[in-house]
Amino acid sequence: MKINEQCLSCLVNQAVKTANLVQAENKEELYKKIFASMSTMDFSKTNPEIVGENYRLIKQHTGCEDPYKETKLYYNQFFLEHMGEYEKKIQSIEEAVKYAIVANIIDFNPVHSNVEADIEHYFSSIDELELTINDVDSMINDIHQAKNMLYLGDNCGEICFDKLLIKQIKLLNPRCTIYFGVRGEAVVNDNTEEDAYLVGMDEVATIISNGDFSLGTILPRTSPEFQRIYQKADVVIAKGQANYESLSEEKKNIYPELFMRYKFPHDNPLSSF
Repeated sequence: MKINEQCLSCLVNQAVKTANLVQAENKEELYKKIFASMSTMDFSKTNPEIVGENYRLIKQHTGCEDPYKETKLYYNQFFLEHMGEYEKKIQSIEEAVKYAIVANIIDFNPVHSNVEADIEHYFSSIDELELTINDVDSMINDIHQAKNMLYLGDNCGEICFDKLLIKQIKLLNPRCTIYFGVRGEAVVNDNTEEDAYLVGMDEVATIISNGDFSLGTILPRTSPEFQRIYQKADVVIAKGQANYESLSEEKKNIYPELFMRYKFPHDNPLSSF
């Protein structure tokens, strides 16, 4: 999915909010760097690529390699501490999918403003969840037959529920080798290898960095090892808007839509954006 003019205001807003988050000095100079970079932007690229490039400029300017480090640590630890409670409620892969979907609301990057009260509200209402796109049966069938699976993670906190879903997948097909993909560098509040090991993802899957600093999964920019794993995967589960935007034109057995749209009867449909 290529970048378009509707993305521009979000790109600028994200850069400004991140600069304020890390209390960047000489912000005017930083903004000039970002605007100069965006002025030569290739509109055939995807939004996640541009976000990654802007974010890297912020990290270089501020000397802060992970502006959201404390936020990620807090929410990863918070949900990790409560995993036992949630795991008791999950008795099937269908229920695990619902929790993994709702967990996508755990998003604290500069474009979002979710708070703990919002998150608690949606988890407490999970029995009312309706999938606007329901490919669970198709996914289960593909999992039964898969030898290799690549699960592309997304945000902090959410990763704990990805782990619970992967546990259910392993029960469904113990013979399947599962890889959990993370970003190659810190970018907004997305997960890196450090976050994945913190929540014990290595207990249920092989953690693999994509080797890139983009927000999504830009295949030509990922490492040869990651590309090899991607190519041999029989099933790819891609969480989040950035992964959807960067892989939506791929001709492969990918499940992004399943995790893209959901609604509660009392709410407007929500997306993983």
